[in-house]
Amino acid sequence: MTAGTSALLADGDMVTVRRLRAEDFDAVLNLHQRLDERDRYLRFFTAHPGRLDLLSRLTIEGPGIGAFRGDELIGIAHYRPWSEDDSAEVALVVDHAAQAHGVGTLLLEHLVSLALAQGIHRFVALVLAENTRMIKVFSDLGLPYVIGRGGPELDVEIELGEPDRYLERIEERERLADVASLRTVLAPASVAVVGAGRRDDSVGRAILRNLLDAGYPGNAHAVNPNAEEILGVPCVPSVSSLNAAVELAVICVRAESVPDVVEDCGRAGVRAIVLVTAGLTGTPLEHRVRELVARYGIRLVGPNCFGVANTEPAARLDTTFARRAARRGRIGVVTQSGGFGIALMDALAGLGLGLSTLVSTGDKYDVSGNDLLRWWRGDGETDIAVLYLESFGNPRKFSRLARALAREKPVVAIRGAATAAAQRAAAAHTAARAVPAATKLALFGQAGVLVVDTVTEVLGLLAALSWQPLPGGSRVVVVSNAGGAAVLGAEACVRNGLLLPELNRRTQDALRRLLPEHASVGNPLDTSAAVTADTFASCVAEVLADEGVDAVIAAGVPTGVGDPLAGLVTVPESKTVLAVRLGQLESVVPHRGIPCYADVEEAAAVLAKMSERSRWLEAGEGTRPDLSGIDLATATRLVGEYLAAHPGGGWLSRKDGEDLLACFGIRVTRRRFGDRELLIRGQADDVFGPVVVLGLGGVDGALLDDRSTALGPLTTTDAEALVDSLNASKALFGGNNALDRAALSELLMRTDRIMELVPEVVDVDLDPVFVSREGADAGAVRVLVRQRPWVDHHLRRL
Repeated sequence: MTAGTSALLADGDMVTVRRLRAEDFDAVLNLHQRLDERDRYLRFFTAHPGRLDLLSRLTIEGPGIGAFRGDELIGIAHYRPWSEDDSAEVALVVDHAAQAHGVGTLLLEHLVSLALAQGIHRFVALVLAENTRMIKVFSDLGLPYVIGRGGPELDVEIELGEPDRYLERIEERERLADVASLRTVLAPASVAVVGAGRRDDSVGRAILRNLLDAGYPGNAHAVNPNAEEILGVPCVPSVSSLNAAVELAVICVRAESVPDVVEDCGRAGVRAIVLVTAGLTGTPLEHRVRELVARYGIRLVGPNCFGVANTEPAARLDTTFARRAARRGRIGVVTQSGGFGIALMDALAGLGLGLSTLVSTGDKYDVSGNDLLRWWRGDGETDIAVLYLESFGNPRKFSRLARALAREKPVVAIRGAATAAAQRAAAAHTAARAVPAATKLALFGQAGVLVVDTVTEVLGLLAALSWQPLPGGSRVVVVSNAGGAAVLGAEACVRNGLLLPELNRRTQDALRRLLPEHASVGNPLDTSAAVTADTFASCVAEVLADEGVDAVIAAGVPTGVGDPLAGLVTVPESKTVLAVRLGQLESVVPHRGIPCYADVEEAAAVLAKMSERSRWLEAGEGTRPDLSGIDLATATRLVGEYLAAHPGGGWLSRKDGEDLLACFGIRVTRRRFGDRELLIRGQADDVFGPVVVLGLGGVDGALLDDRSTALGPLTTTDAEALVDSLNASKALFGGNNALDRAALSELLMRTDRIMELVPEVVDVDLDPVFVSREGADAGAVRVLVRQRPWVDHHLRRL
């Protein structure tokens, strides 16, 4: 925290939070002198409420932190440890002009994080009973606290840690602050295009044109020192030369000119910047730009980005350089690839769909996918979210945000950069850190994000999610007027993990009355080629009425009799229907409220994704149970003693490894013949946190690379999904000879709990794991430990 961390206040304003230093004494003194008489009376310096020497000690005693708006100190928080236990006396003061904006709460959150890193688990304070504002700060914080009432002064004790309620409060405060700050990005009152060009092929000219074509209702300005007007908009030489305030500046000038333009915007009071220019990342220009936006409290999209758009009628903002302004719709998009954004905009428009919001993040100096996940959660204009992310700045926070949004709205992601070659290309494109494909899929899967690989797949899935209800399950019937299409459709469903149920007797009887004798009344259902469109539609309706059916894929081939799909129409409150017209040139087109695909394989893949979402929603969040038999004190002592003797870390001895597992209720047994051998491995990733892998072991593992991955901390749902994700899961855990699935799930959670509670454990390898019908135990263990700095992944920061 020495260098400072940018964070947002409740109203969206940005401040820098950092440790106070000796050279901050004048700023501390100035803050004290700015306090009015009542603030001085009520201020929250607990030990010596009337003495200035405590203020001076904040600059030389640790730890004291300050909140700075630009160069001005607007708040101070400090604690002083008590030697007799793990408690500390806490103090807080906020400038009167900055009160009621969340400064005090933000400082306390950062102070809690700092205290936990230093082994402090309790704050104590003395507050005047009439200081209701400070008491409210405590109650809103979300941590357990006790107030002892006795006269005009109240004793306050706050228990530190990470209870769920505290983390939920932090996330909600961060969401509200983030949304408030993003209004200057997505719904600004005024926009200046810096670098608006005179040439028709100028990026800046294209951006200004789209802004005007979108019908932007605010004040639009053009900045170009070499022109008087562009597209009818008067030009000025710089943002600071404008007589009007500017909330958003779109910068598309040469890279070497960017820092000067950013500083000019900062001095002019610009609140947000969309930085289209590329070529900054990895150069000294990057550091300068980052320093300037932090100093002036500016939200930054980019650099190396495609722009932003918001089609909400009140905003009508388009600062992209697409061929045409964005079409209004209900789909939100965040992308690191400008090309993907352009392609998706055009393709959606061709389907009659459109965008609610689009943000191209580029190299992501500030605004990221996490910001948009927060925005869309409360945005009534967005029904579906689409993500193309090549890197993750804070994947744990992403997981929580995506999971919360996916509970309310579908979230779709392009897999991207799965191979080594693709990861090298992503790194060259947006300086993205390589992410193992299995880790990325685990991140998406646990958060309920639907993953696809191509723009075509995205389009097909978005059409289905936009026009059809989710299926109640995976039971699908293929209906076709061509026998070959029926067979291909059935095979496609099986390949994609869908079920092909038998139709019940009532449905079969009804179909026989509708169809000629030579028709095949089963699943797949071959109506024969000679049926009319009305008969085909009646067959689909009968199948949908079957209680054992969740969805229908209706595949038709136009014949001389007519188009069998012509009679299909969406029925309100009905089940899922996807159509396939073999020979269709487009990958997907709308057909009377039903998406119509060119191939049965694509329709089956889309339906499988919709079924996946239904299962994820039905499974729920799961729980993190209290696991019995955990001796954390002994485990911490064991690891601590090893690291004291081996400061560089290393592998524990066999005995110490087994003793550590015993502290978490995991048995290590001798080999048991007849058991199935699996393996469990937990690894601590510096960015993603604990990663747990389950796979086949022994001979099976040597022959088959069958593994599944999940990110900790594991819930019961996560552990069960790990087991289900093995290709061999049905064979191992189904039927009369099923292995003990519950015991294996518990073993996975206990392994995960080791890394969560003892962060110095960076690798724990259980190989083999013996699983039988009676239980699951480790046959051998290897444990790697290493000193690791404590990192707070929940802390509010940009």
